[in-house]
Amino acid sequence: MVELVDDERLSMLLKAVSDTTRRALLTQLCQQGASRVTDLANSYDMSLNAISKHLKVLEAAGLVKRTTVGRTHLIEADLRQVDLMSTWLHSLQSIWLLSLEKLDSVLNEGEEK
Repeated sequence: MVELVDDERLSMLLKAVSDTTRRALLTQLCQQGASRVTDLANSYDMSLNAISKHLKVLEAAGLVKRTTVGRTHLIEADLRQVDLMSTWLHSLQSIWLLSLEKLDSVLNEGEEK
């Protein structure tokens, strides 16, 4: 059951970073630190509403967090969830490397004969 929860969370994370604008926003937040939504929107050729929707997807995935001070919404990157993606990608890499080692073993076996 834990794997299902992780799988759902991984799917949400991958969906969140599948969009170019959301990846750019996340990168910008990592580089600049906490930013106001309006300041983030000024960097893109799209409406404040569109940027807010992208930020909500990142927020739902747990990749950013929002702090509200009065009417100001500050958004900052929260990369704790990235470990789940990293672990999954590492497992893929491990599977690939094992396959390559088996292929190498088979090819070397043919040379020895």
